[in-house]
Amino acid sequence: MIYEFKNITPVVDPSSFVHPQACVTGNVIIGKNVYVGPGAAIRGDWGQIIIEDGCNVQENCTIHMFPGATVVLKENAHIGHGAIIHGATIGRNCLIGMNAVIMDNVQLGNECIVGALTFIKADEIFEARSLIVGNPGKKIKEVSDEMIQWKSAGTSLYQELPNEMRANCKACEPLRSIPSDRKVHYPEYKTWNESKK
Repeated sequence: MIYEFKNITPVVDPSSFVHPQACVTGNVIIGKNVYVGPGAAIRGDWGQIIIEDGCNVQENCTIHMFPGATVVLKENAHIGHGAIIHGATIGRNCLIGMNAVIMDNVQLGNECIVGALTFIKADEIFEARSLIVGNPGKKIKEVSDEMIQWKSAGTSLYQELPNEMRANCKACEPLRSIPSDRKVHYPEYKTWNESKK
């Protein structure tokens, strides 16, 4: 659902897809080819949220801020399932792992990777290509070219998803048995571990 707040209506580029079960409120600007999954809450009531082109905000993510702050997801940022971004700036082509928490005034440089379940405390600044894990989050090494290529390949799947969702996703009643002629096709993709073999 899309909600205005205090006469400010979210802006969503027509090339993007916001799932009907996501909630986008107020001062939110969503660029081109962005995917927002069901259960995501993007709440621009106390400040502004800018989601640049090619980003994805996956299922059950929360994006919010303290009053007066601006949250920015720069181009091609990839926000994994259940992550929380609160008042932070996420650099271009970053990957935020599932259920990570990024707190107020955090600044991630371009092409950082944040591990699943990582907690980054307020006011932390990480340079470009930092691999960050733990609670509290710490840089453990530089992100390699190979890791960025793998991340970018995954993000490109999400950049194709808005068009696919508009063309192929619709509410329906469930079947009560599996049809004998059922054919399912999935995109080909190797996980990080598979890519190392």
